[in-house]
Amino acid sequence: MLYLVEHFFSIQGEGRYTGTPSLFFRFGGCNMKCEGFACTEELENGSIIKGCDTIYAVDKEHFLKNWIPIKRVDELLGVLDLYELPKCVDVVITGGEPLIYANDEIFINFLENLHKKSHRITFETNASLAVDFEKYPIYKECIFALSVKLSNSGENEKKRIKPDIINSISTNAKDVFFKFSIDADSISAGLDAEIDEISSYSHKTQIYCMPVAKDKEELEKNTLELVEYCKTKGYNFSDRLHMRIWDKEKGI
Repeated sequence: MLYLVEHFFSIQGEGRYTGTPSLFFRFGGCNMKCEGFACTEELENGSIIKGCDTIYAVDKEHFLKNWIPIKRVDELLGVLDLYELPKCVDVVITGGEPLIYANDEIFINFLENLHKKSHRITFETNASLAVDFEKYPIYKECIFALSVKLSNSGENEKKRIKPDIINSISTNAKDVFFKFSIDADSISAGLDAEIDEISSYSHKTQIYCMPVAKDKEELEKNTLELVEYCKTKGYNFSDRLHMRIWDKEKGI
C-alpha cells in the first residue's frame, strides 16, 4: 500500500534549489530510524519516541493512523489542483524514504504524469534502495538529492552506505547532488573521510552539508561551526531555510 503523509506548497529549504517554490509530497515509511539524530516526538499517551526530524513520516507503528492510503493515481494528481501553483512548479518527493515505493504502479504512474506536465521532479532519498532505471525510465528524468546517512545517524554502515546503488543513481538519473546532515559535535569525528568515501561512488560530487536540527534553536547552534567546516573542506553549506523561517512547524 502506498501512503501519503502530507502535501504542501512552500519553498525548498535545503540543498541546490533552496528558495525555489516547490510542491512537496511526503510519503510514509522508511527503511531506517536514524535515532542518532535524537529528534523527538511526543505521542498522545505522553511517551516520547526518538528518530529523525520527520519521525511522524517514518514510524509506521505509531503514526500509520495519520497516513493517507493511496489507491488511485488521481488521488495524488488531484493535489495539484488544490493550490494556486506557478506553471511547471518544482515537485519534491520526500518522506520518510520515498523509494520504498520505487516499484509501485501508482507511484510510477504519478511520476510519469508529473513529467508529462513538465514538472521538475526531485527525490530526497537516503540512496540505500535500488532503482530500476531500465524497467522504469521515468527515473532517468528525475533529480536525486542523495542524503546518504553518516555515522552520526546511528545506523549500521552496511545498511546506510550502498556503493552500487549510489553509483547507479548518479549514472542514470538526470542529475544528482549529495546532501549530508552534520551537527557541531560530529565535525571533529572525521566525518569528512566518510563524506569523501561516499561521494567517490559517484562521478557527480557536488556536496551540500546542512546542520542537524529539530528546531530553529538547534539549527542556529550548529550553523556557524558547520559554515567554517564547509569553507575548510570546500563543501557547499546548505541552510534549512524552512526551519529558520517557520521553526519546527510541520507542513510548510
